[in-house]
Amino acid sequence: MSVQLIDETEVQGPDTGVGGWVVVVYNNDVNTWDEVISVLRRATGCTEEQAEIETWEIHNLGKSVVHHGRQDECERAAAIIRSIGIKVDVIED
Repeated sequence: MSVQLIDETEVQGPDTGVGGWVVVVYNNDVNTWDEVISVLRRATGCTEEQAEIETWEIHNLGKSVVHHGRQDECERAAAIIRSIGIKVDVIED
């Protein structure tokens, strides 16, 4: 399966008001912290610090919204995250 990375200039952040969709990532007992941080950075274009915070939320709260944007970009980010076996939902915000 080929995975397309998101260009950081295309990413719509949570404060832009653009999009209306979110990517929710759920905790599991399989992936390591480093794997989750790495895939979040690749999938969403976030910083190392943002990925660490989101990974903490996933681990401690059971889930975290890791991306906001258009449906197509959220689906693309979710596909990248799913590629390492993590449960992901894309839902309308």
